[in-house]
Amino acid sequence: MVTGQSPTPGLPPSMAFPETSRMEALWDPRNRVRLCVWSAAIAAGVALADWWIRPNASLGFLYLFPMMLAAAFLPRWAIVLLGAICAVLAEVFGPLSGSFARVLLEMLALAGCGLFVAELVRNRRLSAEVQQKLRALVETSPAAIVTVDDRGFIDLANQAAAELLAPRDGRLIGNPVAAFLPELHHALRRDGKTQFRAALECKGHKGIGETFTASVWFSTYRENGRPKLAAIIADVTEVAPVAAPQSWADLIGLNVRESDVLRLLVQGLPNREIAAKMSISESSVKNTLHALFAKSGVRTRSQLVRVALEQYRDLL
Repeated sequence: MVTGQSPTPGLPPSMAFPETSRMEALWDPRNRVRLCVWSAAIAAGVALADWWIRPNASLGFLYLFPMMLAAAFLPRWAIVLLGAICAVLAEVFGPLSGSFARVLLEMLALAGCGLFVAELVRNRRLSAEVQQKLRALVETSPAAIVTVDDRGFIDLANQAAAELLAPRDGRLIGNPVAAFLPELHHALRRDGKTQFRAALECKGHKGIGETFTASVWFSTYRENGRPKLAAIIADVTEVAPVAAPQSWADLIGLNVRESDVLRLLVQGLPNREIAAKMSISESSVKNTLHALFAKSGVRTRSQLVRVALEQYRDLL
């Protein structure tokens, strides 16, 4: 994403998307039939023009244009077939005498050009789909997410980030990250070539003048040879520490053996492996499971695992 581009319609102003290029619009899947028809018409026109000026020159190179137009919508075998047809047309209507070697070379050149264009378009489509999914994920995320360019300016921010940092003009993109999170500005590694992941807790500044305690998870990366940084920001000012339970027995009424068996059961271990890990007999494991069934009100192992994950997931 580049600062200064107009936002995509339907998305909040805190997130701007790059505009689609004219070439990408040309190879839009909705233009499939139209471009295939145009490709066939151009190939027929080149053959007719080649036949018309046959004694003087050859226009066989013009078959590259229908190849490039249609390649984005054809499977690989069809691209090779189209290249062979164009090569035969160039040879039949060209001024030179027939040569199998020349037809083969022309077919390889035309098909190779078509396959190259097809792969470029397919890769671009896949990249655009992935970017769109990532943007949708970022925009709908309740966590504040920003990216920072090599100059220290925010070049991507979702709505949650705008609400958390509260810039005066309502837009984070284009503002220096140092104005909101000074430590994050210093974390941008301009000389490092390896990726760096870390977490920090620092003081954050909102655009409206308030300060807060920020917990930040960030990662550095390189884009087009330039260092960048992506970060998830959370306001932990109001978060109070939660005391850890003293024991399983205090929390859910299970003794030590029952809690250990339950934890191993959730990991998917059979009775034999549970017994081996706890250095007890299989019959002891079975007796403990029956006690767990009675306490949880279930009858099967799968039901016990489901109850354990629903009620004691954090501790498991």
